[in-house]
Amino acid sequence: MNRRALLKSASAALLAFGFDGCATRRIARNVSTFPADARSPLKLSLVEASWDRVIRTTVGLRPHRDSGFVLRAEKLDEKLLVHNYGHGGSGMSLSWGTGYMAAETAAQHDQRLAAVIGCGVTGLTTARQLQRRGFDVTIYAMSVPPDTTSNMSLAGFTPTSGLIENTRRTPEWTEQFRRAAQIAYRQLQLLTGPYYGVSWIYNFNLTDEPEEGPPETGDLLPAELRTGGVRFEPGEHPFPTKYAFRRPVIRIEPSIYLEALVRDFLSFGGRIIIRKFDTPSDFMSLPQPVIINCTGLGSRMLLGDEELVPLKGQLTHFVPQPEINYQTTNDARNRALRGNIGIHMMPRTDGLALGGTSERGVWTLEPNEEARQEVVNQHIQLFAAMRKTGLSPSRI
Repeated sequence: MNRRALLKSASAALLAFGFDGCATRRIARNVSTFPADARSPLKLSLVEASWDRVIRTTVGLRPHRDSGFVLRAEKLDEKLLVHNYGHGGSGMSLSWGTGYMAAETAAQHDQRLAAVIGCGVTGLTTARQLQRRGFDVTIYAMSVPPDTTSNMSLAGFTPTSGLIENTRRTPEWTEQFRRAAQIAYRQLQLLTGPYYGVSWIYNFNLTDEPEEGPPETGDLLPAELRTGGVRFEPGEHPFPTKYAFRRPVIRIEPSIYLEALVRDFLSFGGRIIIRKFDTPSDFMSLPQPVIINCTGLGSRMLLGDEELVPLKGQLTHFVPQPEINYQTTNDARNRALRGNIGIHMMPRTDGLALGGTSERGVWTLEPNEEARQEVVNQHIQLFAAMRKTGLSPSRI
């Protein structure tokens, strides 16, 4: 296959658009408001929120590009190089989809021998998608789970989180995104269960407004990838806001999920080699004719992609509470201190994760203590207000 034919096929594979659910129409998410006499008030288990229950704080740098992730192919002498990076805070959500599309492109090559650069969630899922197509795959990386950026994520199906500036969207990129999101959403549903640490959980969005506002990314996410919800009126829920919108969402536990992906990759004959790459010319020393670049923020130095910037996030964890089976989100923002993001709590087996930071252009991995204080204190106030309602612990 000549260079022109190969790149033409690669571009077609990356932009293929074969799912009915990826139409561009906007359909509002359904919100049910059952009559008050048709349901009873919510009773939720109470989070024990206090500073003496803090067990750790972790920091990760989301790889953000204002124009969105990069998913494209190019020739590097006789090698095929496919780029798959820059997913912002959506890597856990989209990786099965962009990995699928990258593997489609790789399959245009006549050899089934591939190298994946990077061992975070994007590298691991891409490697698995290649293996499903019969590739012999080696992962090259500087770090592996549990020491990757992916391990530091809150992790759920949030495919537009920290992903793109809406004004920078192009029709071609939007098609890529929607196809990737559709593929990933279906794949994650098939992985639910304790082995992968993927499950469905209720999220409560807490607000004083009777309607949820439009997403900042507009109609980017198709309506069929948004679950319907229920609005609880004042007096029907235990939260200190007027309204609570409840929706089922996918939760991913990174420590379980990433280790399971590593096990799967190795059990299918994959290999992991610890190695550092400084320039694209270092790729030429690899024996594999197909290379997939999944280096995330590392592509800024490796490829000179200066559009890549970190969105620093941090999570503070309370002692685990197995009885807590719901997530909370609140649009309380402090742009100067924490960036353009609200606060949120996600229960996991390794702790109750409290988040609410997205500091653009901040490279340090040291926790922001002022932001940590604010996020923890706001959650202490939230759950103390729930306790004052006098509700006894009960499951949803």
